[in-house]
Amino acid sequence: MSDIYRVACAAGFSGDRIGVAKPLVDELIRLGGPSCLIFESLAERTLALAQLERRQNDQLGYEPLLAEMVEPILLDCVREGIPIVGNFGAANPLAAAELIAHIANDKGIPDLKIAIVYGDDISAPSLRKKLEDSLSAQDQKILAYSQLVSANVYLGAKEIAEALNAGAQVVVTGRVADPALTVGPLMAHFKKSWSDWNFLGAATMAGHLLECGAQVTGGYFADPGYKDVPDLSNVGFPIIEVDQAGNICVTKPMNTGGVVNQMTVTEQLLYELHDPAQYLTPDVVADITEVTVIDQGDNRVQVTGVKGHPKPSTLKANICIDGGWLAEGEISYAGHQAYQRAELAAQIVRERLGKQLHLRVDFIGSSSIFASDSGHGPAQNAENHFEDIRLRIAAAHQDRTLAMQVCREVNALYTCGPAGGGGVRTSLKPRLNTLVGFIPRDEIMASYQFYEGRGDQ
Repeated sequence: MSDIYRVACAAGFSGDRIGVAKPLVDELIRLGGPSCLIFESLAERTLALAQLERRQNDQLGYEPLLAEMVEPILLDCVREGIPIVGNFGAANPLAAAELIAHIANDKGIPDLKIAIVYGDDISAPSLRKKLEDSLSAQDQKILAYSQLVSANVYLGAKEIAEALNAGAQVVVTGRVADPALTVGPLMAHFKKSWSDWNFLGAATMAGHLLECGAQVTGGYFADPGYKDVPDLSNVGFPIIEVDQAGNICVTKPMNTGGVVNQMTVTEQLLYELHDPAQYLTPDVVADITEVTVIDQGDNRVQVTGVKGHPKPSTLKANICIDGGWLAEGEISYAGHQAYQRAELAAQIVRERLGKQLHLRVDFIGSSSIFASDSGHGPAQNAENHFEDIRLRIAAAHQDRTLAMQVCREVNALYTCGPAGGGGVRTSLKPRLNTLVGFIPRDEIMASYQFYEGRGDQ
């Protein structure tokens, strides 16, 4: 068994940059030794939207860029023994596996071993009682009067590890905890006990460092003149190296842009970490309060000292419900008294719709990130000397026809509003709301199966 195992991450969200997997795979091949390639492309709303898509077409509901992600690197990964793990199955892991099988056949790999992880979807009517019991009393009332779109628990890494140990070359999952995509391969390789909490904690934080893709290699970090990042247009995606003791090294492929340093790694370590002493995941409670982050130079940063504590007794559940319709309308005002004209336009729409709808008004170009729907302009600039304002008015409502009035009224501002408005854009789209619950883990039956064709499942 090798002392070092590498995991490379080629996606941090659905819609992430395509073409980054090939440099990662080339680097893993150059470095040699056991390794794995992961794709993390599933956020909470991404999964709910995938569920809606699957309702319309049972052949869809997986990551829309799946073919573009996998096709360029599948043959190299199979030849070099680099397994691929991804939550790109989203709401339809079976259909995702089927697509990968077609790609493999086209590339002359007819016997590709694809494993599918099941158990995260708890939206079936038979599980409704468990779903309701997982929620607070207030959220139970909300669910009772709402249409359920999707309900999924965050599974851990065990099924991924078991599938890899059984010979899987590709593992397709739906909703698993983001770090699980890394924990699974590490546990499969090092054959650690599932009660080795310190190693599981380290493996989880290794996955946490990878899960947002280029965030840890300089993307989302850059701030010109303060935190400069070279060649960001060619940013390299991350690779982590983990040893038997759970020590982590973060790096990236040679000849790529971006940077890996103590600051990028520290920022990503703390990202979305509510309590550094208790990062709750399905596999472990990770603790980074004693972590040491050492910049080794040459885009290599070592992370040591991660601890772990026994895993929680419950699994987090994300429940998406129908949130009605979101209507948005935008119009621009420029030049003399741009802000005052935009403010008058907003006043007109408020007077026409404010009794029927709760309107959100933003004056983009002044202080829209701080403003609310109060209707007050930016206090820090009493003179309001703005030369370019984009007015945005939005409202959400269960009644599609009523929500649509926002689009119509903003459009009418062309001639029914103040002078010089232009560039109107409107949209009306379904809205999703999210509830969060916790389900006892022994009530969830997770498993994996090897793909043998849609008809055999």
